Amino acid sequence: MSEAVGVVVGHGAMAAGLIDAARKISGAPEDALVAVSNEGRSPEALRDAIVEVLGDRPTVVFTDLGAGSCTLAARLSCRGQGRVAVVAGVNLPMLLDFVFQRSSPIDELAERLVEKGRDGVRLLTPPSHDADPALPG
Repeated sequence: MSEAVGVVVGHGAMAAGLIDAARKISGAPEDALVAVSNEGRSPEALRDAIVEVLGDRPTVVFTDLGAGSCTLAARLSCRGQGRVAVVAGVNLPMLLDFVFQRSSPIDELAERLVEKGRDGVRLLTPPSHDADPALPG
């Protein structure tokens, strides 16, 4: 079974930044993750850019916003593709898990990544109800 490739589609330099961080933390090979930015691209050009990086390997296309232009372009680009999953709301824990689990079957991998992404969001320091920062103490 071939390892999946991750395509991160986002606004501006976000995709490249997330991929850079994931590679530095994990040591992921260059071909594991590909960045696609919407910067300077029409919706049609963004779809074309996504289609260009889709190959014959299993692929997870990660997008930044669930209802954003990048997700719309990804969904249109991946329609009818057999071994491609689109996952919205990408974060670093999700990408790190992808790098280490990318030989898993694509359907299982996509579900796992959504769980890891959700698990990566935590409220570590709840706001204090004792003090109002607008009022001098």
